[in-house]
Amino acid sequence: MFTGIIETLGRITAIRQENTNKHFTISAPFTNELKIDQSVAHNGVCLTVVGINGDEYTVTAIDETLQKTNLNSLEAGDMMNLERCMQANGRFDGHVVQGHVDQTAVCESVEDENGSWLFTFRYDAGKGNVTVEKGSICVNGISLTVVNSKEDAFSVAIIPYTFQHTNLQHVKPGDSVNLEFDIIGKYVARLLGR
Repeated sequence: MFTGIIETLGRITAIRQENTNKHFTISAPFTNELKIDQSVAHNGVCLTVVGINGDEYTVTAIDETLQKTNLNSLEAGDMMNLERCMQANGRFDGHVVQGHVDQTAVCESVEDENGSWLFTFRYDAGKGNVTVEKGSICVNGISLTVVNSKEDAFSVAIIPYTFQHTNLQHVKPGDSVNLEFDIIGKYVARLLGR
């Protein structure tokens, strides 16, 4: 389980295709603390560490993950938001994040709000996911609060710290981001749909 509080940015140093899988090698400040078989969220996608070499580690994404997330569009040199699993004795600063991306969204706009930024994202509402005002949403692994909710779009306000310490600083209109909708909202929507 994760909380959506990004620990650090990691840089993709290599991507290797093997059949339908992709192996991502990432350079990150906490690599020396990782171990094989550990789960790490990459742009909100929970992936297992399969190799460690110096300050780089490798994870593998299967075809289903590549098709449902923005990982397939990433290239060597791109930055990823990284978060290790929540420790049992840690503070719960974000919200419950499973690391299971529901779908992607497209950035529609980024507005400079004179000290913060307003990002608007559009997603396919036909997949049954919803947002609510002041509710939680996970964008590229970041726990954020919805400030404007529509049937197929939402906005989030980004403070300077979040902007500077996540890969949102590189997201521009037209870019794809990963979304994990609030788990409580998903259960409520499922129950009401029956």
